[in-house]
Amino acid sequence: MPATTAMHAGYKPNAPLRSPAGSAAGTGSTSSADGARTSSRLYCAFIILLLILTPRVDSSWWYIGALGARVICDNVPGLVNKQRQLCQKYPDVMQSISEGGKEWIRECQHQFRHHRWNCSTLDRDHTVFGRVMQRSSREAAFVYAISSAGVVYAITRACSQGELKTCNCDPHKRGKARDERGEFDWGGCSDNINYGIKFAKAFIDAKERTVKDARALVNLHNNRCGRMSVKRFMKLECKCHGVSGSCTLRTCWLAMSDFRKTGDYLRKKYNGAIEVTVNQDGTGFTVANKDFRNATKNDLVYFENSPDYCLMDKAAGSLGTAGRVCNKSSRGTDGCEVMCCGRGYDTTRVKRITKCECKFKWCCAVECKDCEEAVDIHTCKAPKRAEWLDQT
Repeated sequence: MPATTAMHAGYKPNAPLRSPAGSAAGTGSTSSADGARTSSRLYCAFIILLLILTPRVDSSWWYIGALGARVICDNVPGLVNKQRQLCQKYPDVMQSISEGGKEWIRECQHQFRHHRWNCSTLDRDHTVFGRVMQRSSREAAFVYAISSAGVVYAITRACSQGELKTCNCDPHKRGKARDERGEFDWGGCSDNINYGIKFAKAFIDAKERTVKDARALVNLHNNRCGRMSVKRFMKLECKCHGVSGSCTLRTCWLAMSDFRKTGDYLRKKYNGAIEVTVNQDGTGFTVANKDFRNATKNDLVYFENSPDYCLMDKAAGSLGTAGRVCNKSSRGTDGCEVMCCGRGYDTTRVKRITKCECKFKWCCAVECKDCEEAVDIHTCKAPKRAEWLDQT
């Protein structure tokens, strides 16, 4: 853990300054005053050092997901005034965002589990992803989109489950409607996706709207792409009513699909992300390569190239691939040649217990034996020391 992270984690702004042991009752007033001045100087030096060494962070609201149930608005670093106001006014929504944060981070890690950059998070680091997000890369574009989608999904789900005071089921899904199968009645609880989108936009976009530069413009675009991706997969679910289960009458409602569909969709958008250049007036952007099509509102966009993520590079936020598990037989991104960046790999044989010789037993169970097998695990070699030093 970097020294700055350790200092930040241990810093307690409300803790009283303790006088040195020699300043207890019975010592001279001069000694007490000197001790107080020394403590004050150390305290000031500590704060200055913390401010200098702590890197500037983007979208620190991501840290809400790491806080879990301990969401305290004043303790979340990097929130702008609008975000802090919403945090204080809607604590129940913040709890939903916190719980949803774990879900979209898991989805990000699932989508990139076979990639050199695997959406790694840093423990007890308020930037969550480290310096890698300071670059407007394709990876940053994906994280902004999936995090925005995760907030929409979490808030909308909480509305339908009656966990929030300010919303519930979609109030507009009432009366009758039609689809390709005919007429149906709105009933049940339709997910209030529009409320989720509205709140996510107000909360997440607030920070980007405090500045007007290329990065903010790109972030706003990718945020919107993520929000709307959840709505894209809304599905109509129905319950049939009638004699012997016939569908003479139907009651239907709109529901969100599993979040995996949103993750899969955004991963495809990542693969086809478009590099852009921002207009001189800063109000829009155009495709960087004129041979490619212009970006649409559904495309992820970026304007800085990604590092190769092969070696640990503190400045770029790359953790490197040393020690990563790879697939010897694959030619894809999870293959040892690609994952290990040509450095080679180590092979370790381990024993694994699996279920085998399973039989169906009447009624109604399946009985299996525990079988032991030897499996080869391949992990990427560490770089030579000279190569590692070049990147740190």
